[in-house]
Amino acid sequence: MKTQVVIVGGGPGGSAAAMFLQMHGIEPVIIEKDTFPRFHIGESMTGEAGAVMRRLGLGEEMQKREYPIKLGVKVWGTGGKNAWFVRVRGRDANNEQFDQSTWQVRRSTFDKMMLDTAVDRGAELIRGTAVKPLLTDDGAVRGVQVRTEDGRLVDIESEVVLDCSGLHTFLANSGVTGPKYRGHYDRQVANFTHVVGGIRGDAGPPGTGDEHNTNALIFYKHKYLWAWSIPIDKEVTSIGIVSPSAYFLDKKETRKDFISREIRELSPELSRRLPEFTIVEEPRSIVNYSYQVRQWAGRGFIAVGDAHRFIDPIFSFGLYVTMREAEFAADAVRDYLDGKNRDDANPFLDHMVKCDKGIDEIEDMVDTFWEHPFAFALFTHQRYIPQIIDIFAGRVYSGEESQALKGMRQLLERDRSQDDGISRPIGSRYHPERYLIWENDSPARYSA
Repeated sequence: MKTQVVIVGGGPGGSAAAMFLQMHGIEPVIIEKDTFPRFHIGESMTGEAGAVMRRLGLGEEMQKREYPIKLGVKVWGTGGKNAWFVRVRGRDANNEQFDQSTWQVRRSTFDKMMLDTAVDRGAELIRGTAVKPLLTDDGAVRGVQVRTEDGRLVDIESEVVLDCSGLHTFLANSGVTGPKYRGHYDRQVANFTHVVGGIRGDAGPPGTGDEHNTNALIFYKHKYLWAWSIPIDKEVTSIGIVSPSAYFLDKKETRKDFISREIRELSPELSRRLPEFTIVEEPRSIVNYSYQVRQWAGRGFIAVGDAHRFIDPIFSFGLYVTMREAEFAADAVRDYLDGKNRDDANPFLDHMVKCDKGIDEIEDMVDTFWEHPFAFALFTHQRYIPQIIDIFAGRVYSGEESQALKGMRQLLERDRSQDDGISRPIGSRYHPERYLIWENDSPARYSA
């Protein structure tokens, strides 16, 4: 079987990539092993994630499905004190900020809607598991071998493979990309579930974040111990407790008991909102969720979103990053199929640099929140309000370093000004010994 583009993974990244490719007249093949709807954690959309949905022509569909409206995110400090709220805001044609809204979504129904729409618009869906990439004699990717639902092995030849496999990191695990590095936060564990019951909003004054009962809430106890509360439909709320792995293990509790107790003890604001609740989804855990893949695009392939990089999920950037990168990847693939950079050692180097620099901004903001919480609060509420709002929304791909970003990087003692423009794990998130390995790992191959 032959096609122009194969997409590994039919989640939001893969489905968005398919729809953006279709806008360019390219009909891709999607490989997906799961049957939707399937369980997935969360999710809270950033402001720019909502804008992506509108560009996909799905704004009215989101409203029709009555996904909860999100106006912003509110963070409660230790002891339920010193709360702050960041509103969702867009920018108009004159680059002026304006109040905007986005959505909270139940991923099981949202993912199914996205995949169904991509197929309805013309993408071909093949049920099966991507077994291995197909390679040319000189190492370029030329397709994917798939094990179909009935057990057959099928080779699908293509000009480009988009790895939208998320945390499975298909191409990285197959050895096509560079190595995969884990950060300091791989010592944490997220325990999460869905609950019904409790109080969502406080009917507080406008601008406080409580006047609308479906905003995202974060409850901070101390460094590396926090909880989230995200309403995902009219009745169900996603609740997660993120803690050091050792802390969870020392409690010697089941996931259900651990979550239930932390709801009562982690923050008075969390316990006040959930005086009575019922767990309606089997509690689950995710560990080791901070990583970065090097050399994630090259001849015949691009990794998208979580397939090459994932950072601390505290401010819910994951869904946005994967859909926005899918949009960028569709443009890069169109140009490649039209002949642009076709003979380069890495035809997608510009795309890779652009995406890495965007995630660098998000990572540096998150690390500043953890490492310098008081300075972060000062930046957010006094010194750099519009610029911090832009980062929270996801406007991070301009390539320009704002004063807020410069300030955060100074606090982190982090330099992002490498001559070749390639992101490296410099600073607190990645182990120092891994940084040395990163620096010495085939730089010529990466930047050629």
